[in-house]
Amino acid sequence: MGKFIINRCGIMALTILCLTFVVFFLTNLHPNLEKLAKTQANMRMTDDQVVTWLESRGYLQPLFIRYGEWLGVVPSFLQTSEDGRQRGRCVRPGVPSEQTSRYCGVLQGNFGFSTVFKEEVSDIVAKRLALTGWLMFYVMIVMVPTALVVGVLAGMREGSKTDRSLSTFSIATTATPEYVSGVIFIAIFASSAVGLKWFKGTATSAMDEITFANFTLPVMTMALYGMGYIARMTRASMAEVMTAQYIRTARLKGVSFHGIVLKHALRNALIAPFTVIMLQFPWLLTGVVIVETLFNYKGFGWALVQAASNNDIELLLGCSIVAVVVVLLTQLISDIGYVYLNPRIRVN
Repeated sequence: MGKFIINRCGIMALTILCLTFVVFFLTNLHPNLEKLAKTQANMRMTDDQVVTWLESRGYLQPLFIRYGEWLGVVPSFLQTSEDGRQRGRCVRPGVPSEQTSRYCGVLQGNFGFSTVFKEEVSDIVAKRLALTGWLMFYVMIVMVPTALVVGVLAGMREGSKTDRSLSTFSIATTATPEYVSGVIFIAIFASSAVGLKWFKGTATSAMDEITFANFTLPVMTMALYGMGYIARMTRASMAEVMTAQYIRTARLKGVSFHGIVLKHALRNALIAPFTVIMLQFPWLLTGVVIVETLFNYKGFGWALVQAASNNDIELLLGCSIVAVVVVLLTQLISDIGYVYLNPRIRVN
C-alpha cells in the first residue's frame, strides 16, 4: 500500500504540472495580456505602450521561464527603474531590496497578487475556500445519506412500485439543473409570490453567520441535483447484489430479509457508490459557481467567476491549482477506500 501511494503521489505531481501549465498557457495568451495591460494602466494605450508595459513587468519573457517563475524554480523577474524603484513578482511594499528573495512562486507559498481584489491570491483563495467548504459540508450531510437510503430502498425490491417511484424521483432530480431548482425554491419559499417566506432568497448573510433561514435553499439546491446520481448508482449496485449467489444461499438458510440487506448486501452494494460520492467533492468545489452566483454567496465558485470575467490571471491560476489538487486527492482517497471496502481487491 505504501508503494502504491508513493507511485500515485508521483503521478499526481506530474499531472499537476501538466494541467497547471495548460492553464498558465491559456491565461497568458497575448490577447489576455493586452487586456490586462489596458485594464491596469489605460484603456486607450497604443500597441507600443502595451508592449512597453508588458516588457517592464516581465510578461514578454519566454513562456517556460515565466512558468518556472510562477512555480518558484526560476529566479523571478526584477527590474529597477531610474528612480531606484524595483518592480517584480517578489517585490513587496516596505521590504528593503536587499531582503527581497528572487524565488517567490507557488513552491514558496506565493500565489501572486490579485489585480482585481488588490490582495494576495493565497488570502483570497483561503477565505473563499473556507466559505465553500461549509457549503460543501452541509450539502454532503444532506445529500449522501438521503441518496443512499433512496438507492437502497429502490434496489432492495427491483421492479416494485417503490423502485419505480424512487427511480423516477432520482431521474427527475438529476435532470433538473441547479439554476432551475434554485429559482423554483426562491419563488416558492422565499418570495411573496406564493407567500411562503420560510427562508431567505440570498445567502450573503451566511458568510458571517450560518442559520437555517439563510443556508437551507442553497444547500437543498445542490443536494437535490447530486443525490439523484448517487441514488441511481446505489440502486443499480444494490439490485445486482441482491441477485448474487451468496444472497440466495443466505435466504435458503433462513436469514431474514432485513438481516440479508444489512449484513450481506449493503457493504458490497456501497463499493460502486463510494467512488461516485468521492467524485462529488470536485464537482461541489467547481460546480458551486451557479449556486453561489444565484444566492450571492461569495465563495470559491464566485471568486472563480470574478477571476475569469475580470481577467485576473494570478487568481485564476490560484483557483485552478486548488481545483486540480482536490480532484487528484479525492481520486487517491477513492482508490484507497476501494481496498478496504472490497477485500478481494489487492494492491500489488
